[in-house]
Amino acid sequence: MGLFSKPIKTMDDLFHHTLQDIYYAEQQITKALPKMIAKASDPQLKQGFETHLRETEGQIKRLEQVFQDLGQPAKGVRCAAMDGIIEEAEEIIGDTDDADVRDAAMLAAAQAVEHYEITRYGTLIAHAQQLGHTKVVAPLQQTLDEEKATDKKLTALAESRVNRKAA
Repeated sequence: MGLFSKPIKTMDDLFHHTLQDIYYAEQQITKALPKMIAKASDPQLKQGFETHLRETEGQIKRLEQVFQDLGQPAKGVRCAAMDGIIEEAEEIIGDTDDADVRDAAMLAAAQAVEHYEITRYGTLIAHAQQLGHTKVVAPLQQTLDEEKATDKKLTALAESRVNRKAA
């Protein structure tokens, strides 16, 4: 049990904790993306980060609606995993002098974020279905689909351009 979270005793507690975890994570992503946008030198990567920032802001609103549909206040719980991914990305970005290598590092960090989000949203959907929270499955699925699409775009950008320039 975390310092500011209640004990997880039931599957419903686990579902709500995971929902709070991803809510916190999405908020941290909106704080990290402007820094990445400012540091990106590749125009397509910069545009991709800008698009993802707007998408993430929409995902936060969607999560707030999910909380409302469940009769719960929209609040986050600290997500050590997302904090770690972002901290590691900031360290690598700060330690990289070559702009092309920095772009490749930021792209890799963005994919780590996407992969984390994909696992969380997939779990939330499975738990919501199991618990009968059918009303929230569609918005969670919409976000999962967006996260998967972003990951594919990042992979294509890495393989076709960013990683090649860094090599």
